[in-house]
Amino acid sequence: MLAADPREQMIEQQVRAWDVLDPRVLETFRKVPREAYVPVQYRFLAHADMEVPLPGGQHMLRPSVTGRLLAALNLSGGERLLEVGTGSGFVTACLRAAGGPVLSLEIVPELADMARENLGKQHVRDVEVISADALRHELKDRFDAIVLTASMPRYDTRFQEHLAVGGRLFVVVGDAPVMEARLVRRVANDAWTTESLFETVIDPLARFARPEEFVF
Repeated sequence: MLAADPREQMIEQQVRAWDVLDPRVLETFRKVPREAYVPVQYRFLAHADMEVPLPGGQHMLRPSVTGRLLAALNLSGGERLLEVGTGSGFVTACLRAAGGPVLSLEIVPELADMARENLGKQHVRDVEVISADALRHELKDRFDAIVLTASMPRYDTRFQEHLAVGGRLFVVVGDAPVMEARLVRRVANDAWTTESLFETVIDPLARFARPEEFVF
């Protein structure tokens, strides 16, 4: 009896099992080999539903969270995408496979270099990885979809300003042990809506100001 394909097991037991049923999203997981973006010493964890350690104290998002992220964005192809937090490049590659050109900002230079190498080896085109602090980097364009792969302790509106009308922003807000994944839509030049998606915990966005503590 042939052993089950690890990638298909990941899709069926982790991604689909967390109510990610969009065939386009599942096909993206089939196209993008997660193992190619996992550090060599952790390759045996490539298809586990866990946050794989990365340099700089960062982690890859779990496959189930990545699946929910892609499903929420509802990409149809051709969208102009912004990613904040490139990591190893796996989510970047998924965004490119599902959407259009990707601009990705990564504050840890070692991770930016790793992502460029990984994406290059997989021949992923129309992706630009910039080593930059997203909280200080000047953005001039508007995007059809924006993804933050790290959390904000409190919501900040700076990124939603760079959505095109009709654009979607995926963001996780809060502090451990409970954070809330949200989808923000720009419905007009001066109007946005917010939808609560699910609870999760991911790494915080580097250098983001934390809420003031109460003093008694």
